[in-house]
Amino acid sequence: MNISPSLRGALFALGATVIWSGNFIVARSLNQSVEPATLSLLRWATAFLGLLPFACRAAWSQRAAIKQSMPAMIPMALLGVTTFNALLYKAAHTTSALNLSLIATSTPVFIILLARIFLRESLTVRKMTGLTVALAGVVLLITGGDPKRLTSLEFSIGDLWMSLAAVIFAAYSILVRRFPGGLSQSVFLLTLFGTGIIFLIPWAGWEIFTHGLPSVTLGAAGAILYVGLGASLAAYAMWNSAVTSIGPSLAGLIYYTLPLFSGVSAFVLLGEPMGLIHLGSAGCILGGILLATRG
Repeated sequence: MNISPSLRGALFALGATVIWSGNFIVARSLNQSVEPATLSLLRWATAFLGLLPFACRAAWSQRAAIKQSMPAMIPMALLGVTTFNALLYKAAHTTSALNLSLIATSTPVFIILLARIFLRESLTVRKMTGLTVALAGVVLLITGGDPKRLTSLEFSIGDLWMSLAAVIFAAYSILVRRFPGGLSQSVFLLTLFGTGIIFLIPWAGWEIFTHGLPSVTLGAAGAILYVGLGASLAAYAMWNSAVTSIGPSLAGLIYYTLPLFSGVSAFVLLGEPMGLIHLGSAGCILGGILLATRG
């Protein structure tokens, strides 16, 4: 059976989104057994070791380009690998997997805003409207539909951590857009993962010193393999293939199904409730982002 490149690309994008949605489930399921930076370190170390046999030879041949890329690579790794995921896992201690995924979908809106500030990209009326609607969805999610929670600051700290993580990942995306290139995709990822791990080691070391070594059960080990080899390697490979086949815009639209997969998974696997507030905020966030990204 022959599959058209466009259909294959759409399936790859959908597959990557499904895999990424599971990252929020893992974050919630391990939030009491593994500290955030430690879990992030285990994730990226797994990804690095999984990629190393396939990229080490190319990395050696591109070592001069790696050295030249380090001034641009370090802030990307610090934001996208070291900080973003650790904050996501920290947020999982006090908010639900569905909330995590819903707030994560606001990242493209923050990208639009930061691109305007730092890259001088135009901000059309359509983008402004979409930005406002999507951010209203985030506010609705954080406040639970009660505006008084803003004035009394009675919102979940986990929602705030995840909102900060979304901004950080947007900043990382801006840096990626400005990356000068010169590295193959596998070498870029290997260098990015390795650099981020270096910054994670002191943070995770402090957690281990303070809380002790995590108790890694068979289930926890499987979850770490999932986020390391699945969410960090397989999903990125599928996503890159999707963008090559159908372009970033269509792939991005498919990515916004993330809360659907996370919400259903959290409902089925974790028993987390889904209410009208979640549906309303999802509608605002997804509708606003679709409006903004079409401008």
